[in-house]
Order: sequence, then structure tokens, then C-alpha cells
Amino acid sequence: MNRIKGMHHVTAITSSAEKIYEFFTYILGVRLVKKTVNQDDIQTYHLFFADDKGNPGTDMTFFDFPGIPKGTHGTNEIYKTSFRVPSDAALDYWVKRFERLEIKHEGIQEQFGKKVLSFVDFDDQQYQLISDENNQGTEAGVPWQDGPIPLEYAITGLGPLFVRIQDFKYFKQVMEKVLLFEEIDKEGSFHLFEVGEGGNGAQVIVEENVVLPVARQGYGTVHHAAFRIDDEETLYAWDEHYRKFGLQTSGYVDRFFFRSLYTRVAPQILFELATDGPGFMGDEPYETLGEKLSLPPFLEDRRDQIENMVRHIDTVRSTKDIAKEYE
Repeated sequence: MNRIKGMHHVTAITSSAEKIYEFFTYILGVRLVKKTVNQDDIQTYHLFFADDKGNPGTDMTFFDFPGIPKGTHGTNEIYKTSFRVPSDAALDYWVKRFERLEIKHEGIQEQFGKKVLSFVDFDDQQYQLISDENNQGTEAGVPWQDGPIPLEYAITGLGPLFVRIQDFKYFKQVMEKVLLFEEIDKEGSFHLFEVGEGGNGAQVIVEENVVLPVARQGYGTVHHAAFRIDDEETLYAWDEHYRKFGLQTSGYVDRFFFRSLYTRVAPQILFELATDGPGFMGDEPYETLGEKLSLPPFLEDRRDQIENMVRHIDTVRSTKDIAKEYE
């Protein structure tokens, strides 16, 4: 059975598809590569932000469920998403940028030997930037070429995922025996797990926390996280592997842009395995990725209904000259 290769995507919940589009596009400089709907709730947008070509391991996605309350952070949650930047110098650039744009952040700190910069968005969604300086392992993506961030400072993909858990002993067994990660380091209550080729793109940081109340999912929190696998054959093998440990799964799910398998590995912790392909380039040209409402073939015959159900969001960037912002 082929092992997990690293991060595939993280899916979170936002209070506003419009505001998260503006935040990722014009503040973080991450490209919208697909504007579609939640296939299980077609009145809800599903926005995919990724690297220049939508490579696996680079995308953060968002649902905007109508009427959902704000979530609360706590234990038993996937609570922070990391993004990779090329160097320590890039973090200096981002501190200045966040200060100028009044983005709340915690300043540059060190975590497992890497420089990091934690920050939040308008929903108190938790993020951090992590420097790839001296990083080895899973290859980074390609920064958005036409975005506002100079390429030497731009985001190139997903970094370590943060999970906060009450029952660490159980979760460690899940990580090592089921998901086949290896614990490689520890700092206080934080445990660093790694898989595949390792490095920033293939790590999970697990915080043991029995003090905080249990988190409540809502906007401003993560819905689930996905790890990369090669193909459908690998997905079926993992389904069988999960079931040997008594874990319930979704079974094979065709998301059109990739194939998926879901399982809840702990209370409120939903993990997905997702194939590297087919990817996001099949139904739109590179130049206009994410500018139209993209629907998988099995929803295309409902396009008129869906377009009347979801509000219009202007995501056209190909006609705009987005200047690089060097400070």
C-alpha cells in the first residue's frame, strides 16, 4: 500500500465568500483556482485557493454555509493552517505587510527550528507562515505569477497542520499505526509528526491539551484536512486499511477534481485522503482559472438552478493589472 505523501488541502468555514476571496487574493496573494459549490450542499460556495497551477499540497478551500454561527476554538480540533514561504527574509516582508494592512499577527517566532509568523483573518481563522529556509523534503508549489506578492516572498503551498487533542495517547496511535506518520520531535506539549518525504509540506503538529474546552465548529474554524495519495487504487487500499482498525469511512467519493476517502479519526477530527489528480486545469484555461462558476459534470444539468441559488461573486482577475507590492 502506497503511503501518504503529505498535505493535499485544508477546508475551512468562512462567514463571507466575498471577504475571503478578497483576503486570499489581495492580501495573501494566493490564486483562486476554482469557484464552485459544495457538492453536498449546492447553495454553499466552495472556493479553492492554491498555487499558480493548482498543484496538490498547495490549496486552502472554504465553505460559506448560510446562517452558520461563529465557531469557538478549543481542544479536539484542527485549529491552525500553515503556508510555506521561501525564506526567513520573506517573513520580514510579511510582518511589514501585515502591519501596514492591520492584520493581527504574533510576530516572528521559532518552532521546531523553523521561523514562523502566526496571524488571523476577519473570522479569527488561525494561520501561520513558515519559512522554507534550510527545509528539506516535500517540494513546494509555484507562487501565483500575476499576484500582488513579489515571487521571492510569495506563498508556495501548505505547511504543517495543527491539531489540538485531549486524548494524545490515542491520537498518537492513530497517527503512527493507522496513518503511518512518525513522531520526530517534541517541544513541551507539541509533538511533530512527519510522513513521506517529510519537511514542511508533510508534517502535522499535535498539541496535547486537556485544559481548554472542546471546540465548536462554525465559521472561523477548519472543517477538515486532506492528505495526498497517488491514485484511486491507493484510495481503495486505504479504505481497506482503515476498516481493519475499525474506523468507519465514507467509501470512495468522486469530487471530480480529485477522488476522496473520509474518516473521522477522533472526536471532531475529520481527515480526508485525496488523489493528486485529475486536478483543476481540466475545465478552464490557465489564464482564467477560478473566474467562472465551475461545476462537475454530474451537476452541470442543474447549472441554472445553482446559479439562481448562489449569489454572484466577481472573481475576474485576468483583465486586471495587479501590481507587485514590495512593501
